[in-house]
Amino acid sequence: MTSFPVRRKLAVLPFLLLPLGAAAACSGEGTNATTDCGVNSCTVTFDRGVDASASILGIKAELVKVEGQLVTLKIAGQTVTVPAGEGEQAEGFDVSVQSVTKDKVVVKISGGGGG
Repeated sequence: MTSFPVRRKLAVLPFLLLPLGAAAACSGEGTNATTDCGVNSCTVTFDRGVDASASILGIKAELVKVEGQLVTLKIAGQTVTVPAGEGEQAEGFDVSVQSVTKDKVVVKISGGGGG
């Protein structure tokens, strides 16, 4: 019976831990935001009318205000206003507003060039 060399076992280890790292890269703070993340993007559902933020992709995303269909967010410290159904860039991330309702704002943040 032949076993894999230690070097090969160590090379496989990061790939086994990758799903754990991807899950850990995305979390909501408190009950004011929920997140659903993939490898390089997260969809964040913010509650309106409260301080709502989420830690995703190594950054903090905050809902600042909503005026009609214009959503103002703070992404990694940069303030950006995005119309619903459209997208903008902030700190190397693509930010798009998926929907705005009286109770929730759904935002997709992808990329990760950082800034």
